[in-house]
Amino acid sequence: MILLRRYKSFRNFARRLTITLHVMRRLILIVTALITTIVVEAQEVKNIIFLIGDGMGLTSVSMMQLENNYAETIFDRADNIALQKTYSLDNRVTDSAASGTALATGAKTNNTVLGQLPDGTRLESLMDVASAKGKATGVVVTTYVQHATPAAFYAHVASRHDYTTISEQLLASPLDIAIGGGTAYFDERYGGRNEALQAIEDSGFTLLESLDDALWCDAPRQLILLAEKEVEDRLGYLASATTTALNHLEREGGRKGFVLMVEGSIIDGAGHGNDAVGQQAEMRDFMEAIGVAVVYAKKHPNTLVVVTADHETGGLAIVSGNSDFNLSEQGIEYRWATDGHSGEMVPIYLYGAGAESINGIMENAELGAALKELLR
Repeated sequence: MILLRRYKSFRNFARRLTITLHVMRRLILIVTALITTIVVEAQEVKNIIFLIGDGMGLTSVSMMQLENNYAETIFDRADNIALQKTYSLDNRVTDSAASGTALATGAKTNNTVLGQLPDGTRLESLMDVASAKGKATGVVVTTYVQHATPAAFYAHVASRHDYTTISEQLLASPLDIAIGGGTAYFDERYGGRNEALQAIEDSGFTLLESLDDALWCDAPRQLILLAEKEVEDRLGYLASATTTALNHLEREGGRKGFVLMVEGSIIDGAGHGNDAVGQQAEMRDFMEAIGVAVVYAKKHPNTLVVVTADHETGGLAIVSGNSDFNLSEQGIEYRWATDGHSGEMVPIYLYGAGAESINGIMENAELGAALKELLR
């Protein structure tokens, strides 16, 4: 009887001990998860690489997945995905100036207006916030550096077509590097090539005419102009230019970091021309640049990569070659609804530090504001 009581007592003790250990194990797991969440949420965003596919809609991304036979693309590897609405302050279908301003400053404005409200009030851009914190800043584009999207990050003008004033404001901006075309507009503003060269030198920028020149140049501010307007030889260009800019900004930003905006500019032009093959080529170059940015972010954990568009161009649709879906594969067709812009939402792909902080369906201005807040 005594042995039986002792056995029951031991069995109850063992049961209580097992329950206690189980509860402790669950508490440890919960605490560990909370600590991990806190660490992730507290992870500083030191660098932002903001890639904008001008005119790139969700269908453009779908086209590249299809053309890749649905093998994984860089878009499929995003850590987080969201959507943004692109309408401007005065139009349900935006242009690049208004949408670029929303993404750059966190505020909507009218079509054709850059970096300011319709009443002329200047807006603080992501580059302004970064520069105030001692970070290096830069833009890389396949079009001219005075074009609407890049200009939204440094200029303040009533009309996106005021290229002479935009050229002035670029030279007076806090940018540490700008890569693209645009010599024609500097020449126009300053009255000729020699005068433009002098103005660029006086501004503190060092003018370079090729990406190779940047390999030996250690000047703190570099203006790399490769064409009078659009960069013509674009095969592999955007990835190389992104690498050049990252190397420069990492050196100049040091411990404080940097912000880089990269635009796949001519995706939009292919959309305006209803050229699916041409858009695929521009998308491939843009995707290569995204790949460069994502690799950099993996090597530098405090880097956030944001990929989005300013708007969709062309109203691209991917349709079956035959409406009878009981048949086997009938091929597909790319069809365009317009040679202008559309009012569709566009995707946001996020990689790296802070990727979890941008979610859901948002205004384009909300995305711009969120990026500024991550740097404050």
